[in-house]
Amino acid sequence: MNKVLDTRKVDKLEKLLDGVSSVVLTCHVRPDGDAVGSTLGWMHVLEGIGKSVAVVIPDNAPRSLSFLPGFDRMAVFTRHEEYCEKLFRDADLVICCDFNQPSRLDRMQSLLDMSECPKVLIDHHVEPSQFADLTFSFPDMSSTCELSFRILADLGLYTEMSEDAATCILTGMITDTKNFTVNCKSPDIYEILQRLLEKGCDKNRIVRLALMEKSFGSMMLEAYALSQKIEIFPEYHASVICLDQAECERFHYEKGDTEGLVNRPTEIRGITFSFFLREDSDCIKVSARSVMDFPVNLMCKELFGGGGHVMAAGAEYHGSLEDCRKTLVNSFPEYSHYLKGRTEKLDFFDIRS
Repeated sequence: MNKVLDTRKVDKLEKLLDGVSSVVLTCHVRPDGDAVGSTLGWMHVLEGIGKSVAVVIPDNAPRSLSFLPGFDRMAVFTRHEEYCEKLFRDADLVICCDFNQPSRLDRMQSLLDMSECPKVLIDHHVEPSQFADLTFSFPDMSSTCELSFRILADLGLYTEMSEDAATCILTGMITDTKNFTVNCKSPDIYEILQRLLEKGCDKNRIVRLALMEKSFGSMMLEAYALSQKIEIFPEYHASVICLDQAECERFHYEKGDTEGLVNRPTEIRGITFSFFLREDSDCIKVSARSVMDFPVNLMCKELFGGGGHVMAAGAEYHGSLEDCRKTLVNSFPEYSHYLKGRTEKLDFFDIRS
């Protein structure tokens, strides 16, 4: 495995860890597999070397990740604000996983801001802000879990990694790469996979529980979205799906039920980029995916103040679902030059007409 980390930073982290006893790990709002996997992975390793560790997340994690060891131990800010505040206040060190801006903590940012202890950022998103005392930022890595494994290995803690820790880390890598089919630029990722499997991880079980299994309502919601709500824009090789709150409630929506829906249109031959807009109680959740390096992160940033990776990005829009859709669709001509003719012919027919 290639050495990519700054030895001085690793040494600084080692000294920080040596000098603390209480650690809080946290991640972004609406945590996904990489966010939960990285925080829980670090939790298991740090507890194994005698640290007192708490994982504090801004809101509930998807039920699909409930199989992860330690899932039930995470403190949820929206449910126990005072307890979470105490954990931050008493911490000797805060480790921030899988987000590049404090605002990604949503309302829980206030706890990070008031914390006076050292802070470490471990992340793979672009353009991290300089809010931490020590930053590990590698946007080219597949996931924060891959980066976490590398840091732990350089700290000499691979031998301390339990099967539970390895399972959490592998889950983040699997979910952020769609089971090693995207964001896998470095062959090192397969060596890391091997090392995690050597710890006893059940990869097939992780894939089934984290990526494949769905509730009946989730499956029916996806079927409805793809058969009734998908819009195809052939001239731009684009797809848009919009779901309002009433439609989600009709199918008994639970957090995580639409995870992966934005990816489905990119499976259509000739589709280059896909947007999914979901109406939540406080905003429109914007998710975007693409192929062939089409910069959906640029669209999310310029249109909605969001960001992410070139081919996987998101944002939040504070307005109506229809206004969000209009803003997006009306922008397509501005970004069409990024297509550069690198698209397969799109054979499209609308079965609803």
